[in-house]
Amino acid sequence: MPVEQEAVEYTDPVAVCNVSDLKENEMKQVDFDEDTRVLLVKQKGRLQAVGAKCTHFGAPLHTGALSQGRVRCPWHGACFSLETGDIEDFPGLDSLPCYNVEVSSEGQVLLRAKRSDLATSKRVKNMVARKPEDQRCFIVVGGGPSGAVCAETLRQEGYTGRLILVSRENYLPYDRIKISKSMNLDIEQLRFRDEAFYQQHDIEVWLGVGASQLDTAQKELHCSNGYVVKYDKIYIATGCSSFRPPIPGVSLNNVKTIRELDDTKSIVAAVGEASRVVCLGASFIALEAAAALVSKVASVTVVGRDTVPLKAAFGEQIGRRVAKLFEDNKVHMRMESGISEVIGDDSGNVAEVQLADGTRLPCDLLILGTGSTLNTQFLAKSGVRINRNGSVDVTDFLESNVPDVYVGGDIANAHIHGLAHERVNIGHYQLAQYHGRIAAINMCGSVKKLEAVPFFFTMIFGKGIRYAGHGSYKDVIIDGSLEDFKFVAYFVNEADTVTAVASVGRDPIVAQFAELISQGKCLGRGHIENVEDRQAWTTKLLEPLPLVR
Repeated sequence: MPVEQEAVEYTDPVAVCNVSDLKENEMKQVDFDEDTRVLLVKQKGRLQAVGAKCTHFGAPLHTGALSQGRVRCPWHGACFSLETGDIEDFPGLDSLPCYNVEVSSEGQVLLRAKRSDLATSKRVKNMVARKPEDQRCFIVVGGGPSGAVCAETLRQEGYTGRLILVSRENYLPYDRIKISKSMNLDIEQLRFRDEAFYQQHDIEVWLGVGASQLDTAQKELHCSNGYVVKYDKIYIATGCSSFRPPIPGVSLNNVKTIRELDDTKSIVAAVGEASRVVCLGASFIALEAAAALVSKVASVTVVGRDTVPLKAAFGEQIGRRVAKLFEDNKVHMRMESGISEVIGDDSGNVAEVQLADGTRLPCDLLILGTGSTLNTQFLAKSGVRINRNGSVDVTDFLESNVPDVYVGGDIANAHIHGLAHERVNIGHYQLAQYHGRIAAINMCGSVKKLEAVPFFFTMIFGKGIRYAGHGSYKDVIIDGSLEDFKFVAYFVNEADTVTAVASVGRDPIVAQFAELISQGKCLGRGHIENVEDRQAWTTKLLEPLPLVR
């Protein structure tokens, strides 16, 4: 049921431009006052106005990807409705403020703002209060990005019963992806919402509590604090844990993983200017950790088994350029290698690592970026079917094989938009938040199908890498300069279809590709063969949507 709109007070009209200043399908940033910027869009002859900055990291939306009725952030792919300002895809939590638009008889575009929106560029969607007479209980298991979005969305979608958010960590839900990029942030800088927010909206948050067993026959969740809670519906987004490979000595002190805030706290406490750090693995986590630490310690060495870092995701050419970026920033790269033994001192601390070729490196801190395992062990004997890798197959509405049990985030094996006809298990932050929203909508009785396009991003040594899509590829077509880190990479499969696009310094091209795929359209080799104008395909965004029979 929709949340009732509260009575609002609007400002007096403010003239921001002339109606002739905007062409059809044009975005324009205008000044409402000295502190407030507005995104003005003209589509089908109609003017619409929303907040000008993405609510995630503040990207200017007029530089983003415009399609029919919505705009996508150029940096990280969040999507907002032009009609309502509501967030429709992630990352982020908040929606955009909306403005009333009028055109005067002289052709002036007049905007009126809600006074309550002028203090901030973000808007929290209206949320219902709990009603004592509603005896239902919904449980969200997992305090990560997926669980946090699900809990909020349930209240936004009109759920008035008891709502419990169970989190194994001792912190309120926070922005986990920042911890490997910047290790000096505390929980106040990372968390999505403060304690007062959850109290205000009657969301019970159980911190430091894990799920130990799910009994779907009795509809009961057994928790690590000894509580057994009956549920009407439950959303499970328990994520994953870092994997420690079976290397001799891997249990020594100062052998760390990075998954949670406490992990980075222990890393920061363990290093100093004289520390020699080794990162095992050439994954994003290991590379982000290496980049974050190299200016704070004596040395950082990355040990990877492939010929170049990120080869599986980006291919040889881009991987080689990434390796050079790290070497230019004084990170030692030991590729086509591995660690055969971790050697400790008399105090039980790591002192050296032995590489696959027998070489020994001095090491005061070893960081493992060696993958993860899915946290679904507690679902054993629950009736929820678990795949060999620990993931759970879900419907297009995120329901498992057991009614009223919804699953999302890293542990979900779900369909995505694009060429992947089978379900896929993808651990992306943006996708996890999107799952939380879709699950909540369906738990509340509406019908909302998954229409996700995976979107990944990172920042390494000041280079913002974007990537959207999913699937195998045969060729990587580079448009631009790898040397200057200003390029677009098109990943093309055996059928000459573009399965994914990556870029550095070429926004909003990846956001445009993600939006194209979200519309059910596709991109082929033929669309990008013209070297003089490889971006001509972006006009497809504003073409009519394909008919679905």
